[in-house]
This record gives sequence, structure tokens and C-alpha cells, in this order.
Amino acid sequence: MGAFAQPMSESPPKMPGTEPEVSFVMPCLNEAETIERCVQAAFRCLRENNLSGEVVIADNGSVDGSPDLAAAAGARVVHVPVRGVGAAIMAGVEAARAKFIIMGDTDLQHDFAACYPFVEKLREGKWDLVMGSRLKGKIMPGAMRTLNRYFGNPFLSGIGRLLFHAPVSDFHCGLRAFTKDTFQGLNLRTVGFEFTTEHIAKSALRRLRITEIPIIVYPEGRSRSPHLRPINDGWRTLRFMLLLSPRWIFGVPGLFLMAFGMAMAITVGRGEAKVFGLGLDIHTFILGCLCILVGFTSLSIGAAARIYATEQEIGPPAPYQRRLMSVFSLERGLIAGGLVLSIGMVLVGMLVYEALTVHLKPADSSTTLRRMVLGSTLIALGAQIILMSFFYSMLGIKSRRPTGASPS
Repeated sequence: MGAFAQPMSESPPKMPGTEPEVSFVMPCLNEAETIERCVQAAFRCLRENNLSGEVVIADNGSVDGSPDLAAAAGARVVHVPVRGVGAAIMAGVEAARAKFIIMGDTDLQHDFAACYPFVEKLREGKWDLVMGSRLKGKIMPGAMRTLNRYFGNPFLSGIGRLLFHAPVSDFHCGLRAFTKDTFQGLNLRTVGFEFTTEHIAKSALRRLRITEIPIIVYPEGRSRSPHLRPINDGWRTLRFMLLLSPRWIFGVPGLFLMAFGMAMAITVGRGEAKVFGLGLDIHTFILGCLCILVGFTSLSIGAAARIYATEQEIGPPAPYQRRLMSVFSLERGLIAGGLVLSIGMVLVGMLVYEALTVHLKPADSSTTLRRMVLGSTLIALGAQIILMSFFYSMLGIKSRRPTGASPS
């Protein structure tokens, strides 16, 4: 295991009268087999490096006596009723008294006694977040599942670097250090496993200074199965990343589909056309209009996801979002949608009028079908603009708890 896995007989260092410099914050849920040794290792780090500090255990509802064991080892225990690792960490950081926070799991995978390099980095004053990196460090035999080590974690970390430009090789490493002020300024919201991703994503999007330290990761010191569920938690993490950056799943595909659809519709808008020797006609026109509708729907959903994430403070607004939202209003959306809808209804209405008065013939279907498809597409687009304008306005309504009201 490592030196941190051995019980220590020394008592925890006494806290000086001033506020501590370092707070170890550890979430805990039924870790009776390992919690004492984690607390002792953290105190060993404080003692051996002459640091003023404390250990805060954020207990998430343990029923195996973990809180009592942690308190007996010298830790300060905070009871967190809201379940989830994110909820536990946020409560632990809130209760911490130091300006530097070292966060880590209580499963003996991390050697808290060897955390002084994290403190040194924070003392430099150049970094807001110091991440441990298992992938750049050393992974002891049995410390990580093969699927997580060679596929899951590298894949999700790569997606995170692409979406958020975060200089982090190991997005899901539980050992990290940061300043309390910058952490609280992030307004983190997720209470579950997504917390680890939200922390890094928001730090990167808000241009916080991030660096890494290679670490050694050891096998878990408990006999029970871990809380982590690789498939479910991996999908939740990927889904959350896409929510924070919807332009990649909604915006870019939506713009591509709309541009492709418009190109096809314009090509055959007046009649049959030859492209690379292929004869394109009304079928291509219908497909092009369909791509326009699907692309616009994708863009609309992406915009809604971005507004929701911003209003719920899950993620900061995109650089262009403030400018667009300053121009958008419900009234302008209704006017724009109404105009598009009206043009479509006029086109369809003209065809209906011709059908009733001129008695259109089957031979005219090639010409009339184009107008009918175009008119129907404009009606659908206008209706979507109107409906999404209402939806955007609903998402943008900020709620405020009345003064003096108690939380439910």
C-alpha cells in the first residue's frame, strides 16, 4: 500500500490560535475500513511539513461508524444530509477554515502524507487549481480497472480537453488542491459524480490557472465494492460535458444540416439539375427542406440547453451568448416567427386558391409540389420560432426566494 496505510500512534497536531493554512477535505460514505488511516496520513503530512491545518470529513450518511472513527482520529466531522459526492465535498469545503484545500477520497488510493507538493504549488500564487494525475504518475497493480485506465478515463478526459480547453490529463482524479475563495466563486451545482467534471470545466471556462502533479495511485483498501459504476457514471459524465458545451452536439451539426439542406433546396429550386452527372429533382428538394427543419431544431435545442445551463449556473455563458440574448426578446421572436409563418401560409394558400379556381392538373404537380413543400417548411419553421421564443423566455426568467423564506 504505502506508508499512509499504516496506523499511527501519534496524536494529531494541536491547532494554533490563527486560522489553519491547509484543510484536508474528504467525502465519506461507509469507509470504516479506511477512514482512520486516511485521517492519520493527512495529519502526518501536516506534522512532517510543519503545516498548520485540519482534516474535515464530510460524512454522507454512513451507517458503519465511520464518523466516530474519523473523530477519534482527530478529524472534524461534518454531516451532509444531501446524498452525492459533490454535495459532500461542497459541504466540506464550506466548513473548512483554511485558505488552501486538499481534496481526496477516503479509500486509501491516495497517499495524503505525500501531499506537500500540492501545498507548494498553491503557495507559489500562480495556480488556482492543482490536479493530481494518475495517468502521468504511477498506477500500482490493481489500482485501476483496465477499462477505466485504458479507455474510459483517457476518452472522457480527451473529450473534456477538447470541449473546455482544460490542461488536465486526468479529469476524474479525486486528489486535487485549490484555494477556497476560487472554489466558492465557481458556484458549483452538481451533487453527484458529475461534480468532478463540473469543477474542472468551470475552472477552465473561467480562465482559472490550472496545473498538474503526477501522483501514485494505490489499490483500494476496502473489501466492499466501490461506489463508482463505470458504465452509468461514465455516460452521466459524457452527457454532462455535452450539456456544458452543446455547440458540439447541437450547434455544429445543426448549422451543417441547415447549410447542406439550403444548398440542396437552392440547387433544384427551379427544376431538375445535374450535379456530378446525377439528375436531381423534387426528391432532392424535399430532402433539403427536411435537413433545414432538422438542423433548425438541433440549433434550437442547443440554444435552450445553453440558456438552461447558464441560468442554473451549471456553466458560464458562451462568449457569443450575451450578445445574442441582448438582441433577443420574446416580442422580436414572435414577430420573426410570425413573418416566416405568414409567408409559408401565403404560398400554401395560393396553391389552394389555384386548385379551387384553375383546376390544377396532374402534370402541374412538379411545379406545385415545390411550392407546397417550401410553404410547409416555412410554416413549420415559423411555428418553431414562435414556440421556442416562448420557451427561451421561460428559461430566462430568474426566480428569487422571498426575503425571510426558509428553504423547503
